Amino acid sequence: MKGLFYEKGLRWQCIRCSDCCRHESGFVFLSQNDAETLARFLNMPFEYFIPTYCRWVALDNQIEMLSLKETSSNDCFFWKQGCSVYAARPAQCRTYPFWESFLIDEETWKNATASCPGVGTGRLYSREYIDECIAAERAAQPLTRRLR
Repeated sequence: MKGLFYEKGLRWQCIRCSDCCRHESGFVFLSQNDAETLARFLNMPFEYFIPTYCRWVALDNQIEMLSLKETSSNDCFFWKQGCSVYAARPAQCRTYPFWESFLIDEETWKNATASCPGVGTGRLYSREYIDECIAAERAAQPLTRRLR
């Protein structure tokens, strides 16, 4: 695909500020694989993982999506002076900040990543790597259920 604003890559380095994990309410949507991986990592049966660490978020009148719970201070439930499940983190976390919704155009990228101090610094990620992140994000379809 030619003409992408990130054709020559984008610089980013996680400086472990944890701003994307803390202080603001948000959603970390989980695919079946994400939830199973986290349950295995935590050495717990899958059927206990969802009620213990997840919540269902209503999208509209008909569907809910599975998301990780947050603490009362809006931190990711697994943030403990850093990510306590880093080795098993969900696709949404692994692919940040190279999310398709952030990569529509350069202005969207700048606006969406303005609060991340690692954007524009560090390693140059190739267009191919960024496209792989987009593909991984697309493949990790969140678990959904019909509203009761």
